[in-house]
Amino acid sequence: MTTSTNSDDRALAATDRRLFLRRGLQLGGAVLLGGPLLAACGGSDSSSSSSSPSSSGSKSFGELTLRLSWIKNVEFAGSYIADSKGYYTDEGFSKATLIGGGPSATPMETDVVTKKALVAISAPDITGAAVAKGAPLKIIGAQYQKNPFCIMSMAKAPIAKPEDMYGKKIGVQAGNESVWAAYIKATGLDESKITKVPVQFDPLPLTQGTVDGWFSFVTNEPNTLRLKGFKVATMLLADTGYPLVSETYCVRQDTIDKQRDLLKAFLRAEIKGWKANIADPALGAKLAAETYGKGLGLTTKEQTLESKDESELMVSADTKKNGLFTITPELVKENLKTLKYGGLDLTAAKLFDLSIIEEVYKEDPSLI
Repeated sequence: MTTSTNSDDRALAATDRRLFLRRGLQLGGAVLLGGPLLAACGGSDSSSSSSSPSSSGSKSFGELTLRLSWIKNVEFAGSYIADSKGYYTDEGFSKATLIGGGPSATPMETDVVTKKALVAISAPDITGAAVAKGAPLKIIGAQYQKNPFCIMSMAKAPIAKPEDMYGKKIGVQAGNESVWAAYIKATGLDESKITKVPVQFDPLPLTQGTVDGWFSFVTNEPNTLRLKGFKVATMLLADTGYPLVSETYCVRQDTIDKQRDLLKAFLRAEIKGWKANIADPALGAKLAAETYGKGLGLTTKEQTLESKDESELMVSADTKKNGLFTITPELVKENLKTLKYGGLDLTAAKLFDLSIIEEVYKEDPSLI
């Protein structure tokens, strides 16, 4: 990975670190959630932001602590909006503390298990790995209906379907090996027909023709290259045999059992925040670049592109009908099947509890 004084390159470097951490924890790196899982937490980069007193007057839940999965970029736009516009305090929270992640941060699930955070933003494979090791955790909703993994290619030679990779060179980062292997199994591809090239996270080799395809997040590297004037194409893994939700809300089982109203209040605030960002993608981008992620080298222009892509991952025919963060029984089954390709054999009841988000919309259908 290269560094540069250019703000776009600094943002890319920050993104690369996020990708390395996130993808390094995918299944193969889930051992990080083993021994230390019940140990004391420490090392997270955190900061607080307060809002005005609650206007609801009905509930008083105290401080909300939300553990983000990475640095404070636009990935968490809905939470920034919920905080800055007072949606959390409207729901009865006295204060919202958004705990950022980073290379030295403890795993998200660890912070929830040890009660450093009430809720964590994570992913089914990471939470699932922790659950398989005995962690008392559940997923109560998902922001992304599709995971953001994709194969990026140059627009003049697009990779549009899995078989298009035959005879091609695909750049795959070491931290993504487990996801790549699971994708090959899920799609039934003949890996011998694909040349896998070890790469870092800077997609320069793709633009130079060193490789034909690039393993990435659809929200990140493609937009970085587009802003540099390159025309690229993307193929989502979720659309080609690897369905998996992402940006999931992870909580303790005892929080579900004892603080159900609190979780519903949190989800209502998040719904309002994310609906506002979907309506105006630049809103969360501006908050990320200028307020919550100030000093990280983020630009509102790039963050807005990422924000728009996030909205496409969040909104589906099912969420338009059932509401944001909901996961249909069919999608749950597909997720469990996908996790199995990566070595995790879990039941829906063991990993998910979607009754809370369903109650939120039943009690207030106007949120849909």
